[in-house]
Amino acid sequence: MTEKKNIILLDGAVGTSLWEKSDDKVPVWRYNLEKPEIVLELHREYIAAGAKIILANTFGANSGAVKRSPYTVEEVVRAGVRLAKQAVQGTDVKVALSAGPLSVLLEPYGDLTEEECEAIYEEQLGAGMQEGADLIMLQTFMDAEMMRIAATVAKRYNVPVFCTMTFTKVGKTMMGNSVDDVLEALEPLGIDAVGMNCSLGPDLAVPIIEEFARKTKLPIVFKPNAGLPILAPDGTTETVYTPDIFVKDVRPVLPLVTYIGGCCGCNASYVEALRTELEAEG
Repeated sequence: MTEKKNIILLDGAVGTSLWEKSDDKVPVWRYNLEKPEIVLELHREYIAAGAKIILANTFGANSGAVKRSPYTVEEVVRAGVRLAKQAVQGTDVKVALSAGPLSVLLEPYGDLTEEECEAIYEEQLGAGMQEGADLIMLQTFMDAEMMRIAATVAKRYNVPVFCTMTFTKVGKTMMGNSVDDVLEALEPLGIDAVGMNCSLGPDLAVPIIEEFARKTKLPIVFKPNAGLPILAPDGTTETVYTPDIFVKDVRPVLPLVTYIGGCCGCNASYVEALRTELEAEG
C-alpha cells in the first residue's frame, strides 16, 4: 500500500486580502507600521482557517520600493515578521519570511548587477531573520537567475528555503524560463521545496505542477491564484474561482504536492475550503 502524503496547508494571498480590509490602497508592507491591526487580523484568520505556515507581510519590502517611503527596509521587514510571530503565539504554526522579485532586470536585460541584486536581498532577508522567521519563501519570481541569487542569500540562514516561480499558460516564465531551467538553477543550491505561485488559476496551472513532479524529487509548493478580478455591474468585484471551484480544480494534483495554499484573490475562505478537502481526503 502506498503511504499517503502529508500535505501542509499554507495561507492565501497577503496583498489582495489586506487591500480588502483597507480603503487606503498603498503598498501593503506599509501596513506593518501604519495599520498593524489589520495585518494581525489577516494572519489570525488564516490560522483559524487551518494554515500551518503563514507568510509575513514582507513580500515587496526591498530597498527599491521602500526608499520611496518614510521607512527603512529594516523597520518594515522586522515589523512584518514580528506581527506574524505575534499571531502564531500559542500555536504550532510557522512563520515564513516572504520576498519577491525586484522591479528592475538583471544584466544583460537591465542594469542590475549580480552583486547589487545580492546586496538587496541580503538587506531584506537579513532584517527578517533578525526576528526569527522559521523559513524563507521566495515567490512570484519570473527570472530563474534572480531567483538563484536570492536563494543563494537565503541558504546562508540555515532555515528551510522554498522557491516558487510564476508561469504563463505556455509553461514558461515571462523571462522564458522553463521548469527545467528553474530546476537547473535551484537544485544545486540545496533548496527545500520548489514550485509555482500566482500567475494562473488552478486549472491552467495543473500541467506545470505535473511537470515539476515528473522532474524533481523536491517537495512541491502550489499556490495558484483565484483568477483575475471581474468587475460586476454594481461596481463590486468577484473572482472566477469560488472556493469550491478552486478546490475542485486543485484536486488532481493533491497527490503530487507537499505544500498547498492560494495566491491573489484567495482569502481565508479558500484556505478553509482547502482544509475541508484535505480532511475529507484523510
